[in-house]
Amino acid sequence: MKNRILNVLMVVAITMAIVGCKKAKEAETTAAEETAEATVVSTEYTVDTTASTITWKGFKPTGSHHGVIALESGVLTVKDGLVESGTFKVDMGSLEVNDIPAEDEMNGKLTGHLKSADFFDVEAFPTSEFTVTGSEKKDGALMLSGNLKMKDATNNITIPVTLNETEDSVTLTSETFSIDRSKWNVKYGSKSFFDDLGDKFINDDVELKISLTANKS
Repeated sequence: MKNRILNVLMVVAITMAIVGCKKAKEAETTAAEETAEATVVSTEYTVDTTASTITWKGFKPTGSHHGVIALESGVLTVKDGLVESGTFKVDMGSLEVNDIPAEDEMNGKLTGHLKSADFFDVEAFPTSEFTVTGSEKKDGALMLSGNLKMKDATNNITIPVTLNETEDSVTLTSETFSIDRSKWNVKYGSKSFFDDLGDKFINDDVELKISLTANKS
């Protein structure tokens, strides 16, 4: 009887571990497309950068790190419940690591490494940019597409978002999704570029979640 209970508990623990380690779905990624233009009947909103955030999470065999990145600026237009156009600039120099205490020297080392040429090369590429190419409702979800320019590469991604409009503002929140950093030439520790890493690699998938608040222009 005791062994049976232990076996049941073990199965439950393994199941919870698998669910807990489940990664977010990778955004559909294709070649860059023509950007969308606003029409005269759409409503324009300006992003409130102080009320908007992008969270990130990166993975390696021994664990993960997570943090936030700030938006530098942004504007979008909305028509009939769809995002018609928009451009959002991300301040890569604002990248923060939140899972290590700020006063711990390892926080500074990791933050500096992520901003270095090994990863996002913030000195050469201080901003990243997402430009809307279109949106559509599909299977009850709003799918937002846009060109994501990061470092020296641009790809089109499609992600599920929720859009809520009020009289004077709009909120845009994505589901947690992932991108393959190798498609934007973020090479450090990537098996896509190096064959001799053993267990010292860093996963290519980076999880992101976007939460925007914008006010009517």
